[in-house]
Amino acid sequence: MLAFGVSQSVFAQDAGSAEETEMTADTTAMEADTTAVMEEASTEMTTLAEESEEPKGFHQVLKEQFIAGGPGFMGIILLTLILGLAISIERILYLNLATTNTTKLLNKVENAMETGGIDAAKDVCKNTSGPVASIFYQGLNRYNEGLEIVEKSIVSYGSVLMGRLESGLSWITLFIAIAPMLGFMGTVIGMIAAFANIEAMGDISPTIVASGIKVALLTTVFGLIVAIILQIFYNYIVSKVDSLVNAMEDSTISFIDILAKYKK
Repeated sequence: MLAFGVSQSVFAQDAGSAEETEMTADTTAMEADTTAVMEEASTEMTTLAEESEEPKGFHQVLKEQFIAGGPGFMGIILLTLILGLAISIERILYLNLATTNTTKLLNKVENAMETGGIDAAKDVCKNTSGPVASIFYQGLNRYNEGLEIVEKSIVSYGSVLMGRLESGLSWITLFIAIAPMLGFMGTVIGMIAAFANIEAMGDISPTIVASGIKVALLTTVFGLIVAIILQIFYNYIVSKVDSLVNAMEDSTISFIDILAKYKK
């Protein structure tokens, strides 16, 4: 019985030490898991902080500032930009299609007149696009009436074509003038709102005045940006029209000389 009791006590001590060992192992594992979770969370927080500190792109900043300016005047300014760009692109495409190699056209007309006469030259002008070919065709139609009538018809029809080339430019100039004016109007309304907030609160603090002044400045900035963009397109279109008009004038002089030579 004494031996049995001693063996039971020894067994109990061994079982207790085993349980203590298991508990210690579980505690160590839990601490390791907790440390790993904390390290992972800190790594994610560091990554998020680094991503939040990255500089924003120009388009994102422009979009945020445009929204902050308010939908009223900003929408109207955006509409002027869209309409102005649409007209500018249409004019640029039209003028590029109207551009003709006048030297090559004059050579074709002269060769056609030498080989097939006036009718052959008319066919060449009819199959060639551009205002210069149209002017030549009008002149050839009046060839039988004399060179003076040909010159008058060329001048008259040339003024008509110049009007077609310059159509739409008045709308672009209108949008160039309207855009900054809308911006200045938004500035005035924003300042009025700022002073109204001061009057309502009875206190002059930056938080009260900041919103109205911010809207005022943003409308002005975007109005000026729209005017600058449209002004660049307008100057390009005007220079393109001037080059086409100069080409028309030079080519018509050479065309009259070709007709006079053919008549002799």
